[in-house]
Amino acid sequence: MINWGYVVLLFIVGFFTYRHKALDLLGSAFMIFMGIIIIFSAGVNWLILILIFLILSLLATRYNKSYKRSLGLYEGQRTAKNVISNGIVAFIMAAFGGYYLPFVGGFIGAISTATADTLASEIGILQQPRLITTFKKVSPGTDGAISLLGTAVGIFGAGIIGISAFFLGIIDNPLLSIQIAVISGTIGCFMDSILGAVLERRNYINNEHVNLLATITGAIIGIISTF
Repeated sequence: MINWGYVVLLFIVGFFTYRHKALDLLGSAFMIFMGIIIIFSAGVNWLILILIFLILSLLATRYNKSYKRSLGLYEGQRTAKNVISNGIVAFIMAAFGGYYLPFVGGFIGAISTATADTLASEIGILQQPRLITTFKKVSPGTDGAISLLGTAVGIFGAGIIGISAFFLGIIDNPLLSIQIAVISGTIGCFMDSILGAVLERRNYINNEHVNLLATITGAIIGIISTF
């Protein structure tokens, strides 16, 4: 039986993210809508895993905020487009996948990718990056740029998602959970950088398209990793 207290809590979280300017009003509304569907279709623990991603993202975004502002790279409040592009794939996996293992892998893979990419982007700009296609030094914030710091933090973030998925009971094998999260999160994160370097820099696609395609990649790798 669904505890409606979790739905109330979700509204509180939505209000908190809007009140503290982490998400705009529409972004918070979309987060609440997707969260309610996930609670009723997959369970509260699946939603908690997404909230862990949200918390890690907020912490990474706010980290060294003054320096990011000096570079003109502080994103601050995110919009509904960010919520959808980062979360829609995980939402579909949870809403329609139930507890069928490959879809569980897809769910973990999508969230791991979103987590790894966000942490790599927000923390990686603190180190001199290189373009993933040429390895030439570029300015922080350049589309397709990567750094050792960002890559390491991204993999670490994906690992946290894998460990959390096990402790939340989403998957009962800890090694498999970590394997799915780290492999799919790492590949998805690198896919994000490749798409940024090859397509986004040429204005063929925008950041939301990149995020969506990267999480799709992570979900596919997550599904494959369950076999």
